[in-house]
Amino acid sequence: MPSEMSLEQFFARLWDDYTAMTPQASRLHAALVADGETIVNDHVAFRTFDRGPIRLAELEPHLLALGYTRLEPYDFEAKKLRAWGYLPPRDDQPRVFLSELKCDALSASAQAIIDDLVAQIDPARIASPEVMWAGRLWEAPSWEAYQALAEESEYAAWLSIIGLRANHFTISVNRLRQTPTLASLLEKVEALGLSINTSGGRIKGSPEVLLEQASTLADRMPFTFAGGRVEEIPTCYYEFARRYADAEGRLYQGFVAASADRIFESTDVRRDHAL
Repeated sequence: MPSEMSLEQFFARLWDDYTAMTPQASRLHAALVADGETIVNDHVAFRTFDRGPIRLAELEPHLLALGYTRLEPYDFEAKKLRAWGYLPPRDDQPRVFLSELKCDALSASAQAIIDDLVAQIDPARIASPEVMWAGRLWEAPSWEAYQALAEESEYAAWLSIIGLRANHFTISVNRLRQTPTLASLLEKVEALGLSINTSGGRIKGSPEVLLEQASTLADRMPFTFAGGRVEEIPTCYYEFARRYADAEGRLYQGFVAASADRIFESTDVRRDHAL
């Protein structure tokens, strides 16, 4: 699938959409730049369903056309997800993490809700890389449908109302000078009044697994559901990653499934905001 869009244009458009949904990202980014930091994006992540024209296999060609290559697959059995990590054409460009929900693992009633959503998608929308920040490609679900999905999969509920867009951007801690550790960066984040995802600990991973990760709790925004009901729900969040070199001195490029599993919970609608 050829793409006339440059990687720089792709991420600029993606960032604009992401920050519109995630005001905290703009605040933190600006605060770090004001401290003299240069922000380098470690990776961007996307969520989708394995149904209809937005399956991972249908979206992946946009990444490949931008010069990305597959790194390795991941499986999240408890969250009913599969994913692939992708490496950029140049080392100074962000990695991509693309996951999809295994809809067959949900109940028949939940699958029926998802099938109703994806049946509304215009397949022509998928032909352009702009689909990656298109948002919802279907009419808003009802609040009841959203809640029914949330009972089985927070990921499914989130996707039903938020749609296709960057779920998070990630600051490369390796490239920071003033806050070169995750612990020091998290202190900066909290000083701005932002909350940290503490599921599995403030910092997930370790130097031993060659990757440390942390994230904010997602911003919240009001959404209008079918029938006119308005509810405030989690949108997107900002992640932070510090990578370590392996025994051969090469910086680790992949993702740690156990840590990513906890990072997913940054958008959990049931989370305790007091944490």
